[in-house]
Amino acid sequence: MSFSSLEYIIFFGIVLVVMAISNALKSKCKIETVQQIRHVFLLIMSYIFYGWADMKFCFLMLALTIVSYVTSLIVAKRDKYEKAATVLGVVTPLVILGIFKYFNFFVDSFAQLLHTSSSVTLSLVLPVGISFYTFQSLSYTIDVKRGKIEAQKDFINLALYISFFPQLVAGPIVKAEDFIPQLHEDRSVSLKNLEKGLQIFVLGLFKKIVIADRLSIFVDEVFETPSAFSALTVVLAVISYSIQIYFDFSGYSDMAIGSAKCLGFDLRRNFNFPYISKNVSEFWKRWHISLSSWLMEYLYIPLGGNRKGVARTYINLVITMLLGGLWHGASWTFVAWGLFHGIGLCVHKLYKKIRKLPKDYKGSTIPNIISTVCTYIFVCFGWIFFRAESFANAWDVFRAMFTLQGGVQHYYIWTFVAIAVVIVRFVSVTLRNKKANEALTTDSYIYLPLDKTWGLTLFSLFIMLTAALAYFSSNPFIYFRF
Repeated sequence: MSFSSLEYIIFFGIVLVVMAISNALKSKCKIETVQQIRHVFLLIMSYIFYGWADMKFCFLMLALTIVSYVTSLIVAKRDKYEKAATVLGVVTPLVILGIFKYFNFFVDSFAQLLHTSSSVTLSLVLPVGISFYTFQSLSYTIDVKRGKIEAQKDFINLALYISFFPQLVAGPIVKAEDFIPQLHEDRSVSLKNLEKGLQIFVLGLFKKIVIADRLSIFVDEVFETPSAFSALTVVLAVISYSIQIYFDFSGYSDMAIGSAKCLGFDLRRNFNFPYISKNVSEFWKRWHISLSSWLMEYLYIPLGGNRKGVARTYINLVITMLLGGLWHGASWTFVAWGLFHGIGLCVHKLYKKIRKLPKDYKGSTIPNIISTVCTYIFVCFGWIFFRAESFANAWDVFRAMFTLQGGVQHYYIWTFVAIAVVIVRFVSVTLRNKKANEALTTDSYIYLPLDKTWGLTLFSLFIMLTAALAYFSSNPFIYFRF
C-alpha cells in the first residue's frame, strides 16, 4: 500500500477517525486503558498495512518481534543466559535479512568467481521493508544490552515499535529510545497535530508524484540507452536522478513523519538539505540521517571508530560504507557506491588532518561555494553506480558523459522546474529560520495557519496544484526495494 495511493488515503482516514474517537474514552476509562486500546488498534492496523500485498510477510515480522521480546527480557536479567540471549537477539535479524536479501547474491557471486553455474538458489520474494524493521529489532536488543533502554514487558509496545506503519516499509529507521517512551505518554489525535501533520504529508506527496515521478520518465529513458543521447543530455539525466532520489525518498520520509504526527507521534527528520553540503562527511550528516546515525552508532563505533589509530579509522570508515552500500541492495553496484563514499570520507578526513582544521571550522564564502559544488559533483558520480543496473551500464553512462558524444539532445523541462523548487524551498526555509533566529537544522517545514482564511486558502490551492500537476504512474518509492 503506497502512501500516494487512494487505498492509503482511505486506510489512514479510518485510522484517524478511530484514534480521534478514542479521545472520548478518557472520561470513562483510565488513561492507561485508553493507551492500551490505541496501541492494540494501531498494531492491528500496522499489520493490515504491511500485509496488504502479502499477509505471509506478517508472520516473518511477528516471529522476529517474538525473538526480540524474549531475548531482551533475558538480557535485562543480567544472569548467566545474558550473553547467549544477546547473541540470539542480534544474530536472528541478521540471519533473516541475509537469507531473504543476500543468500542468492552471494551464492551467484561465488559461482561466478569459480566460473561455474549456481545450483543452489532460493525462490524467495524479498519482503518489503525488511532492511528497516530488522535494523530496528537489532538496535533494540543492543540498546537493552547497553542499558540505554529498559526491556519492554508489554509485548504490544515492542510489536508496535517494530511495525508502526508510517515508517515500516521505508523508514526513517526509528530508535527504540526515541519511540517507545512516546508509547507511555498520552499521544493522540489533536487539531494542532493534524494541522502540522497534514501539511508535512502533502508536501511529501508533492515531492513524490509531481517531481520525482516525472523526473523518473527522463532518467529511465537515458539510463536505459545512454549511448543514444548527447553528453549534455546524459549529464542532465544524472543531475535529474540526484534530484529524483532526493525528492522520492525525502518525500516518503515527509509522508511518514506527517502521518505519524497526525496520530500524535514524532519521528525524527531524515533529510537536511543534503546538496548544500561542503564535503562528503557533512553530506552523510544531512542525507538519510536515520541510516547514517545508525551505522555510526551500531557499526562504526563498535568497530573501533577513530579510537584505534589512523589506519584503523580509515579501514573502519570503508567497512562501514561498504556494508551501508550493501544494505541498500544485493548488487555489486551498491557495494561500489558504498566503497566510493567510503574512500571519499577517508580523503576528507585525511585532508582535515593535513590542514589541521578544527571541528568548528566554517571557512570563507568563495571556498565554501567551490567545495559545495565539488561535493555535489562527487555525490552525483556516486549516484551513477547507485542507479545503474550493472557495471556495464554505469560505464556506458560515464563514457557518454566524458567522450562528449553526439546523439539525441533532450533537455527535460521538469529537471529545471525541480531545481527551481529546491532553490525556492531552501531560500524560504532559510529566511523563515533566520527571522525566527533558529538554525537551519531546527525545522525545515513551513506551516500555514489553517485556522486563518488565507492560510487554509493557500493550503487548498497547494493541494489542487499537486493534483493538477501529478504524474499518476505505478512508480513505487525507490526505497521500497531496500
